[in-house]
Amino acid sequence: MLKQSLQQKLLQKLSPQQIQLMKLLQVPTLELEARIKQELEANPALEEGAERDESLDDLDVQEQETSDALEDFDFDEYLDDETPDYQLSVRNHGADVEDRDIPLGSGATFRELLVDQLGLLDVSIEIRALAEHVVGHLDDDGYLRRDLESIVNDLAFTQGIDVPKSQLEAALDVVQTLDPAGVGARDLKECLALQVARKREEKPADDPRQAALAHAALLLSDHYEAFTKKHYDKLQSALDLDEDGLRAALDELTRLNPKPGNAGSESSRVVHHVIPDFLLSVDGEDIVLQLNGRNAPELRVSRTYREMMDTYAQGGKQDKSTREALTFVKQKVDAAKWFVDAIAQRQKTLTQTMQAIVAHQRAYFLSGDEVDLKPMILKDIAERIGMDISTVSRVANSKYVQTPYGTLSLKSFFSEGISTDSGEEVSSREVKKILKDAIAEEDKRKPLSDEKLGVLLNAKGYNIARRTVAKYREQLGLPVARLRKEL
Repeated sequence: MLKQSLQQKLLQKLSPQQIQLMKLLQVPTLELEARIKQELEANPALEEGAERDESLDDLDVQEQETSDALEDFDFDEYLDDETPDYQLSVRNHGADVEDRDIPLGSGATFRELLVDQLGLLDVSIEIRALAEHVVGHLDDDGYLRRDLESIVNDLAFTQGIDVPKSQLEAALDVVQTLDPAGVGARDLKECLALQVARKREEKPADDPRQAALAHAALLLSDHYEAFTKKHYDKLQSALDLDEDGLRAALDELTRLNPKPGNAGSESSRVVHHVIPDFLLSVDGEDIVLQLNGRNAPELRVSRTYREMMDTYAQGGKQDKSTREALTFVKQKVDAAKWFVDAIAQRQKTLTQTMQAIVAHQRAYFLSGDEVDLKPMILKDIAERIGMDISTVSRVANSKYVQTPYGTLSLKSFFSEGISTDSGEEVSSREVKKILKDAIAEEDKRKPLSDEKLGVLLNAKGYNIARRTVAKYREQLGLPVARLRKEL
């Protein structure tokens, strides 16, 4: 049954300006610069530079007259043809002017380096072609993750080439002789074995390291599982080695590169530059905080466009084309005003939020010791500055502050609280630091288990369960006790 009715509702909707401000709050400095550049290109009513004082207009007129006079002045009458052009040019930039030119880097890729090496080998044309095909299947770590049967099938179905598996294995053997050692391996065990074999070939027979390399090869070929699980007692018994002999073999294995492909891809690695949004310095008991200048650009509404709007508005009765021109100018001027106000509001919100964080974590910023970090969540800062939690979250996202103790992420100052025996709330960062120090100082022959670490923390007054210890240990990127064992 259909029914019509009238209803009144009170709704809240975000204006386009509020949406724009939320987006600007979230972006880091580099993206903000790109966003401002995009807005400058799209809106001719927006200009770079601070608002000009009306009293400077007469000076601007004089400068314009001087400029016009210089344009009419003919320099060619006072210059001789024998003077080279480079002697007439000068770099009019001070030492503090930032050079924003991006240098272009070039270099051969990892696979190109391998193919170049293949061209120097004395192998048949067929094997060289198959070896190049195998090189194309290597991943960025230098491993061949696909089995040879699949590659044989690919060649048969996509290129109509029937290649015996034995011939492809011969091509893979050629690839495994290339530099760096270990490329073309199908798993970690084979990768390490190839590197050990290469070292044994390169060193003379009477080299004192040959014995350790021979034991390392046996570890990989016959006792790989015991080696990965660090069952050192079993390895000593199986290889009939004392502790020093096993340590020498393990030292040879730890010197190897588990990802040989990375050695040839350093030039193509993506480097993420961190530009701090805030600059913080400590002078005695005083903390000085300022916003990075690149976060506070000087923008203004074009005076020419404002005068155009005033001229159109005072024109009296207008035809259609004039009204369209006035509408266009008004839209651009309004958009420029909104954007300038949004940037100013962004700067104000960033500064208020960071000042609240500094006030909450004052003890930490004065000492730089993580133990002085207090428990702090987004709600604490939101209540302090009188804003919504989502606003604080946007400010903390992808923002960094440069301190005397390094450039740190704003998110690193937020942590949960843990109660001590005395009832005091301490930051989980403090507990993680104590946990990390305890693992660093443990006896590597008998590493502390998560249960023993929990007992140690409880003895220091921190009420923490074993599974919470395991969670913090994983967040710190530390392995379990069995994998931390060393001779």
